[in-house]
Amino acid sequence: MHLVVGIRFKKAGKIYYFGPNGLDLNEEDHVIVETARGVEFGDVVVASKEVPDEEIVPPLKSVIRKATEEDKIQAAENRKKEIEAFQVGEQKISEHKLLMHLVDVELTFDNSKLIFYFTADGRIDFRELVKDLASVFKTRIELRQIGVRDEAKMLGGLGPCGLTLCCSTFMGDFHPVSIKMAKEQNLSLNPAKISGICGRLMCCLKYEQDHYEYARKNMPRIGSEVITPDGPAEITDYNLLKEVVKVRMILDDDTVEVKEFPVEELQFGGNRNTSAPSSRNRRNDN
Repeated sequence: MHLVVGIRFKKAGKIYYFGPNGLDLNEEDHVIVETARGVEFGDVVVASKEVPDEEIVPPLKSVIRKATEEDKIQAAENRKKEIEAFQVGEQKISEHKLLMHLVDVELTFDNSKLIFYFTADGRIDFRELVKDLASVFKTRIELRQIGVRDEAKMLGGLGPCGLTLCCSTFMGDFHPVSIKMAKEQNLSLNPAKISGICGRLMCCLKYEQDHYEYARKNMPRIGSEVITPDGPAEITDYNLLKEVVKVRMILDDDTVEVKEFPVEELQFGGNRNTSAPSSRNRRNDN
């Protein structure tokens, strides 16, 4: 076990573990740490706690110190420098006639490195651009190409739901999202309806998937026979969110009637789903 604190360098960025170095650190404290990129200014988001060895990426570096007022002033000045660097970066990209879109600029706390994040459709030869920027800022320059999901996370915005993007609000990491999830949630497969503003499948499909899988296991199989309050019937469809099933009943006069019942009102045995077929791909199990 290791005693660590969780530190984040961006609002919705990934949380990194550091040794507390004997300091009494609490959430919302500001600290100075050494990272692979250099000395950085970060925020404590996880107070001191012990974690298993397998959760640590060695070597575990320690917090240098709590941020002083001077450190906070320097961090604020760095943000101003980043805005100026962004404007210069856009100008230089235009001068070099490069087909790339500048998204963000980061300056390390110790001013040892200036990182330019950009998107582009293909590979870009930016060697001359790097030399030009280095001559202007007199520091190490790094250009990093990112994907459209990272671009949305950095820029922020409103999703189709009308709320601020999950990725720029609370998601530290991206998770794999597949079209299979949309199918299992019975969503329209129209790309315009299941894609975020980044053009990729919406992240919320992933963290809602567990609920759908759990709810499906508690539903009777499509095509199975159950006993309803009105008599025996056959399952033809179900609504996972409402936990309601649609059944087909054969009446005494041999006519067919379709009704809906809450799943808790049904009586059935051994027909609950273990790998239930989707309502888009029905089969009769009888």
